[in-house]
Amino acid sequence: MIQLKNVAYHYDNKIIFEALNETLPAHQKIGIVGKNGCGKTTLFKLIQNILETSNGEIAYPKNWRIAHLDQQLPSTEDLALEYVMQGDTELEEITQALKSAEQKGDYEKVLNLHQRLADIDGYTDEARAAKIMMGLGFTLDDQIKTVNEFSGGWRMRLKLARILLSRADLLLLDEPTNHLDLSCIVWLETWLKKQKGMMLIISHDRDFLDATVNYVLYIHHYKGKLYRGNYSTFESQRTLELESQQNAFDKQQAQIAHLQHFVDRFKAKATKAKQAQSRVKAIEKMTKIAAVQQEMDIQFTLKDPSCASSTLLSLTRAEFGYDTAKFRKINFSIYKDQRIGLLGANGAGKSTFIKALADKITLDFGQRLSAPKLKIGYFSQDSDQHLDLAHNAIEHMQTLSPETELAKIRSYLGGFGFSQEMALQVMDKCSGGEKMRLMLAMLIWQQPDLLLLDEPTNHLDLSMCNALSLALQSYKGGIVLISHDRYMLNSCVNELWLIDDGKIKPFDGDLNDYQKFLLQNE
Repeated sequence: MIQLKNVAYHYDNKIIFEALNETLPAHQKIGIVGKNGCGKTTLFKLIQNILETSNGEIAYPKNWRIAHLDQQLPSTEDLALEYVMQGDTELEEITQALKSAEQKGDYEKVLNLHQRLADIDGYTDEARAAKIMMGLGFTLDDQIKTVNEFSGGWRMRLKLARILLSRADLLLLDEPTNHLDLSCIVWLETWLKKQKGMMLIISHDRDFLDATVNYVLYIHHYKGKLYRGNYSTFESQRTLELESQQNAFDKQQAQIAHLQHFVDRFKAKATKAKQAQSRVKAIEKMTKIAAVQQEMDIQFTLKDPSCASSTLLSLTRAEFGYDTAKFRKINFSIYKDQRIGLLGANGAGKSTFIKALADKITLDFGQRLSAPKLKIGYFSQDSDQHLDLAHNAIEHMQTLSPETELAKIRSYLGGFGFSQEMALQVMDKCSGGEKMRLMLAMLIWQQPDLLLLDEPTNHLDLSMCNALSLALQSYKGGIVLISHDRYMLNSCVNELWLIDDGKIKPFDGDLNDYQKFLLQNE
């Protein structure tokens, strides 16, 4: 188990944790939730002693092996399979000791080390690594490519595979579903359920948390509270708690007001002075119940589109793409109010398809036609790379719309969860979720008629995902959405299209049917 004993952590005069006290039970899978910037990733770093607590301590067995999935891209010329196998640090230690013993001619030690290899089933490690890579979408040919040959998203998958192969006593998984598509998430859920070790999981994906965790640690206002059950259970318990707390607060305030009214009325009367004083003492002795402190409200809307055409965009006999995702003779149209979710296996070309719609890649053949004055809002997985790290949110908005008054910009950013202080923080100091929030704010400001969204929930916290989902539900323009977030797909689209073998066609069924389809085709 992990004991958080009066843990405090302050950074740049900012409080992250203050008196954090919880016991996280061993051998359990625990979801870590809370708004962006509340300290979820910081907690992982404190557990590993990468950061030092300002006060208190974090206790767990000293001999524990810890494996941590962070969001830093790996960069190495190692072959992919070798890189993944290096995640099994125990096997690496035995292998190195074996080489040393062989060189020294210490054959007794060689025999003992071979026995240790057999005990930990080390001879099957390569097969285990290959199986995990296959589950995360890699082919056999990918195993002999170098890590640096892969794109950023695929390198993060390699990093996840390396972590999953480890024999760690504690897995720290920070947004493990980022960069995964739905088929890989289904595989990952199945894999995690079979594991017996302790896991702490940070995720914005409520369906993933529901499927994998049996406890939730909620971080709120510098403290944490542990709830038993999955994310949906936590949400229900939290709602009841807030209702109960608010009712108790209202009742106490009414009681205080009644007592204070008596004091104000009779304190000057000699005959009532003692009674008035006793009521003053009663008020002072009360254990005050705090009013409910809600998270900063994130709420925004998308304005009605201005494009009057019924057909927004069409591809006619279009051919485009790359060797691994080549589309041929595509006929596809998007109509006003149409809401499409794109499905498909790894490498099928979902992102390539949406780039063709957005005119971000050139057609090799065929025609792309858009309605007159059509405004497209295109959100890519690397949208945050277009931000200037030396500028803050307000400066980015002013560059986008220099004629807009500062007060209006501040108010608009507030709807996306940017407090006055946060709006002045340079991007270099912001989290990945805060950067993505700004990119969405900038996109929505431009009032698009058609939204082309490629994994818009990556790095966002659950409150922002919920706000985006609500905004998309009321949006009257066209939507084409790629997302691994099943809640987002279920709530925001009414058509599912499957991309496979360079073609796109309607999928006959819902997401539950698609999940069954994936499991049957493993």
